[in-house]
Amino acid sequence: MKCYKQFDEREEMIIRYLPFVKYIASRLIIGTPPGIEFDDLVSYGIIGLIDAIEKYDPSKGIKFETYATLRIKGAIIDELRKISWMPKSAFSKLTQLNLAREKLEAKLNREPTEKELAEYLGVSVNEIRSTESYINYLSVVSLEDIFYKSDDEDIHFKNMIENENSPQPDKVLEEEEKVLMLKKAIDMLPEKDKLILQLYYYEKLTLKEIGKVLEITESRVSQLHSRAIVRLRENLKKLSYLE
Repeated sequence: MKCYKQFDEREEMIIRYLPFVKYIASRLIIGTPPGIEFDDLVSYGIIGLIDAIEKYDPSKGIKFETYATLRIKGAIIDELRKISWMPKSAFSKLTQLNLAREKLEAKLNREPTEKELAEYLGVSVNEIRSTESYINYLSVVSLEDIFYKSDDEDIHFKNMIENENSPQPDKVLEEEEKVLMLKKAIDMLPEKDKLILQLYYYEKLTLKEIGKVLEITESRVSQLHSRAIVRLRENLKKLSYLE
């Protein structure tokens, strides 16, 4: 049995959870494609909220906020992916670029310039910039999105609820395996990447606040966040979690 079918009830829920949508949008605004504003993300999120209101089933024992978070975030990310399509080859190029940057940083004891990266990889500076541009796309991918699924029955591993309506033991074990795998992948990251993820996802600092802490620009924080996500995905592949 679904709730909030009546129009008035739905409108009341939308108004009530609009600040919730705005909060989620504020966490995904980093690195969005040119021309995309905060209000655009909010409008995408509202579509997800309405979807959550229409499909929410309290008999499954899941909190509405938990279910709505998946729907809102999923709607925003889906729209951004439509706008900013990324070719499969981009991940490979970003991986090569990250490895080159790490080696040059170790050798030079500083961050390499675009020219130095281009010479090391044997490509043009424009190609380096083209590869870097994909970082903006990856900025909309969060730690949670790595395990995000759009199926109605999916429950995010951070929001497991222990009651009679919770998933069966095999499902719980599967979610625990995800958490363990993610922890291992994070442990494999360089200290700077760990710090960025900790400040953003656990301390809930904004990009501007992280920039002040690390004494770097907001755009640089966005780049570091995206590179950390790329490396995290690479680590999960090494652990045979992602294909």
